[in-house]
Amino acid sequence: MPSYMIQFDRFQLDNGLKVIVHQDTTTPMAVVNILYNVGAKDENPAKTGFAHLFEHLMFGGSINIADYDEPLQRAGGENNAYTTNDLTNYYCQLPAENIETAFWLESDRMLSLAFSEKSLEVQRKVVCEEFKEHYINKPYGDAWHKMRTLAYTTHPYKWMTIGASLEHVEQVKIQEVKDFFFQFYRPNNAILVVTGNVKTHEIKLLAEKWFGPIEAGKPYDRKLPVEPPQLKNRSIDVRADVPMDMLMMTWHMGGRFDEKYHATDLLTEILGGGASSRLYEQLIKVKQLFSSISCYHFGTMEPGLFVISGKLVKGISMSVAEKAVLEEVEKMKTELLSDKEVQKVINKTESMICFEDMSIMNRAQSLAFYELIGDAALMNDELAKYQEVTPAILQATANEIFREGNRNTLYYYSKT
Repeated sequence: MPSYMIQFDRFQLDNGLKVIVHQDTTTPMAVVNILYNVGAKDENPAKTGFAHLFEHLMFGGSINIADYDEPLQRAGGENNAYTTNDLTNYYCQLPAENIETAFWLESDRMLSLAFSEKSLEVQRKVVCEEFKEHYINKPYGDAWHKMRTLAYTTHPYKWMTIGASLEHVEQVKIQEVKDFFFQFYRPNNAILVVTGNVKTHEIKLLAEKWFGPIEAGKPYDRKLPVEPPQLKNRSIDVRADVPMDMLMMTWHMGGRFDEKYHATDLLTEILGGGASSRLYEQLIKVKQLFSSISCYHFGTMEPGLFVISGKLVKGISMSVAEKAVLEEVEKMKTELLSDKEVQKVINKTESMICFEDMSIMNRAQSLAFYELIGDAALMNDELAKYQEVTPAILQATANEIFREGNRNTLYYYSKT
């Protein structure tokens, strides 16, 4: 367990808005973080990319405030946002003495966006250009689009946060935007976290003043289609104008609530966590098959994907590279890891968590996320869950994930 616990207060407004306050008097700053319980997985399969589009639209002016950025910058603040398949998160940091500016701005865009055709057209163009730059024109940019549709047959994780296709964003109508907003961007579907040099009773007054009058929306009953177990390995070949061949493999894994989640996380670290990891040691340094290789997962709330991806050294055949990766994977299933190797990755993970928790911004986002998945206090249990992982648990987890029939492989060949 860590030598500290993140302390916080929690209350809820009558309209359903959950509020968490974490006081830190060692800083003159404050963070205001609003997490909306909506992500790409909540989209209509025929109209994808909406959650990400809203990440942009929310900065395009709200009903009473034409410009979000300018007043915040005048108050000494900065802001940003991100969207995933599971959630949408907006955050700003500013001097604690100016915190009411953030409440004013955030509450107004929760109340209602401006919904002008001009704003929609501007942000639509921005998102379309982002789609083209990162997913169409960029080398290997379509790899994850192809992998997701290969790995998922049913669950909405089968499309990217940016959207399944460019046409969905190009064709979005203003009424569809309004409907999506008033369905999801409501106080009863949001978590407000305030961290920094603040007092809970003051935040209560501000929350009631600025967010209290906003009407709750209809409760969202999320009923997502369940991905059936994959029983047969699947693969796809791609040929494109890229500098070198790339091999990408994924295996279905448990989601954030799975009892083996923390063991799975450690597996990615053992296989791909930097220059001392097994894949780097064996496949880059010793066998010199890959110029780069990584192993990771996305930490998704629903069952996700365990990923190994690497670019091959020129002249190395795909079959040789694939065989070498599978040999390392097989070792995880058949050979018990040493206590020393396991403790090493646990220590590294603990250091990373402790380092992240030093920032009031990260603390705010973590508290919001853990509240979303059940209880903000779960944030204080994470290290203990990693420390409970044993070599035997890791081996059992590896056998569960790397079973025959659970693999998806993308062979990405260079035309040159």
